[in-house]
Amino acid sequence: MARAYSVGYRLHVLSLISPAKSLDLTSPVPARTYSTPRLLEESAQLIEVMRGKSLSEVAGLMHLSDDLAALNLQRYHDFETPFTVHNARPALLMFAGDVYQGMAARTRFSDEDFTEAGQTLRILSGLYGLLRPLDLIQPYRLEMGVRLATSRGRTLYEWWGDRLTTLVADDLAGSPGDPVLVNLASHEYVTAVDLDALDALVVSPRFEDQGPQGDWKVISFSAKRARGEMAAWLIRRRVRTATDLTDFDAAGYRYVPSLSTREIPVFRRKR
Repeated sequence: MARAYSVGYRLHVLSLISPAKSLDLTSPVPARTYSTPRLLEESAQLIEVMRGKSLSEVAGLMHLSDDLAALNLQRYHDFETPFTVHNARPALLMFAGDVYQGMAARTRFSDEDFTEAGQTLRILSGLYGLLRPLDLIQPYRLEMGVRLATSRGRTLYEWWGDRLTTLVADDLAGSPGDPVLVNLASHEYVTAVDLDALDALVVSPRFEDQGPQGDWKVISFSAKRARGEMAAWLIRRRVRTATDLTDFDAAGYRYVPSLSTREIPVFRRKR
């Protein structure tokens, strides 16, 4: 169970985000040292499962058009190790969806920011399990929520079991103080981690926008961008204390203390 924490304690912040379906496979990749996914052997086993699927099976599993199914079936067959800068790209710079557009790591991050990201940001993945930002990956599509039968069960949640929770716990264990996990991932992906089993405070920010009638609600597109903005902000600000989280003000969002709890801080943006 999670511990009790006092305001202002020193902490180690680890953020979780989801991957993206859209990929950037053409932009230049900065020359630097990259890492290898820690669960790559498990990924290779999943690839073998997907290689045994027909085009119609791949299309049905992920509700894809035949063209997209064919593209990804080819990617499964093209998968090869070892990963190098010649056949793979760093995860943080390959994913290109709304969250990653909000982060804008390619244009915003310095070398020091990329180093910080490697220590404090993790990306959940259906194929790779848990990625560090600078882990090299090859293009793929395999959502965490897909009902894929394997030797371990009928879903990818069963495939990964407690492996992702263990990795997150190991990453948090290096904390110089009481750890905090900032959950910026979607429900589909964060479900793969047993948050209650972590010896950490779990914070799940909520981002609301004002509607045309003056009402407040979570707008999916805006919330995804906001999660990316916060992930980048945490990295660039080197956030280390609980109170720092409430200072987030990127993209026009402001903390609303009257609506917030320690576990669910609420941020609102007016039209």
